[in-house]
Amino acid sequence: MHEIEPHYNWRHLYIAAEDARSPFYGKEYSEFEFSNAVYDHFIHPQWDHMGSATLYMKLLYTNYSYGYCIIELIGEWNDCLYNDIMYLKRNIADHLIQNGITKYILIGENVLNFHASENDYYQEWFEDIEDGWIAFINFRDHVMVEMGRAYIDYYVAMGGSLNEIAWRATAPNKLFEMINHLMMKRLPA
Repeated sequence: MHEIEPHYNWRHLYIAAEDARSPFYGKEYSEFEFSNAVYDHFIHPQWDHMGSATLYMKLLYTNYSYGYCIIELIGEWNDCLYNDIMYLKRNIADHLIQNGITKYILIGENVLNFHASENDYYQEWFEDIEDGWIAFINFRDHVMVEMGRAYIDYYVAMGGSLNEIAWRATAPNKLFEMINHLMMKRLPA
């Protein structure tokens, strides 16, 4: 896991540590000091700690004009033991919502497992972004099955064409346009 880096091809467009409105503003990174781990597996030092013991993230891109952000995740999403959604909601989403972000693209191809608990924080997040949406893209099938069993899909869009997006070769604004188009098809008029 220590060799899996967050996506870096958009760094010429956006760096969260240099964005005064980002929850990671001013953070300094090391390329050599491995301090974060998922259980006993160290992860690359470019991943950001958000409070969880097993789930880490990278705020890849934020566009305040269009009100969206793109977040890449790595690790185990464990609401049962660690209430990871609480950390994501309180430490990241709440901060971004205060800065006008209402559309969230969460990339989950490096989320290895999901363990459910209550879905209150998902509901709260959904309600806090009244005219926005939360889209989970490229999550593993077994992770989506577990999320579906916990009825998280009531509050976030996932699966189907959202799980077939070749996002790495796409510019962030183009990715947003693609997902926004899919979301508009899903939402009732």
